Amino acid sequence: MKIRLNEDAEIVKVVKEGLRERGGYCPCRREIKEEYKCMCEEFKAQIADPDYEGYCHCMLYYKEK
Repeated sequence: MKIRLNEDAEIVKVVKEGLRERGGYCPCRREIKEEYKCMCEEFKAQIADPDYEGYCHCMLYYKEK
């Protein structure tokens, strides 16, 4: 298993700017909740799933099998 940044530098730039503006909370979600703090609980669960391969919600990270 490997976690990497999205290969699209523009997406990485935009998401990281949003994270800075929102104090580390996912810029793709409307609410500021602890479970949306990057790396969000949703992606942590996806990381724990051995069958999951794909992007996190905001597409900043990609989990490879």
